[in-house]
Amino acid sequence: MHGVRRSLLRVQAESIGIPLEEVFITQGANNAEYERQMGIAFDSHRQAGIQKVLFGDIFLADLKAYREQQLQKHQLQCLFPLWHRETTELANEFIEQGFRAYISVIDPRKLPESFAGRSFDKQFLIDCPEDVDPCGENGEFHSFVYDGPIFQHPIAVETGETILRDSFFFCDLLQVDSHTVT
Repeated sequence: MHGVRRSLLRVQAESIGIPLEEVFITQGANNAEYERQMGIAFDSHRQAGIQKVLFGDIFLADLKAYREQQLQKHQLQCLFPLWHRETTELANEFIEQGFRAYISVIDPRKLPESFAGRSFDKQFLIDCPEDVDPCGENGEFHSFVYDGPIFQHPIAVETGETILRDSFFFCDLLQVDSHTVT
C-alpha cells in the first residue's frame, strides 16, 4: 500500500539496525491469503520466543481490534504505544526530533496529486486541508522515512515519477548514490 520499493525497505531496516522479514503474497491476494501468510510468520516468531508485536495505530478502533484478534490466534500480544495520542502533536514531534520522510502515496479523494513526493515537514502540515489527519491515520497518505535519530546513516533517496494506480497516486522513490544528493 505504501508503494515503496523493497530495496528501500531493506536499506531502511539496515540503517535502523533491525532485522527484516519479508512476507510475500500473490498480486491481488485476498485477505485469507494475507492472513495465512502472516500467520506463518507470526507462528515462526512465537516459536523463536517473541511474545509481543508493536503497532503504530493511533485511533482506528476497528483496525486495532482486527490486529488483536489475528495475533490472539497465534498467542501473541499486541502493543499500541501511540494509541489515542493527539496526531498534530505526534506529527510535530516526529519532525522536531529530526525524522525526515517523503510522502509516497496519497488518496486523491483527500489530497491533490501534487502532495505525492513532498517532504513530510512543517510546510506539508500547514498545506494539508483541515479534514486530513496530520499522521494520515485515515489513509489520506503514506510515507517513507529516510533519516532520523534512530538511523545509523540517512538513506539517499529522491523522488521519481508519480503515477495513478488503483485509485491512488504513488510517487516512485529512488535510492541514489549518496555523493550526488545535495
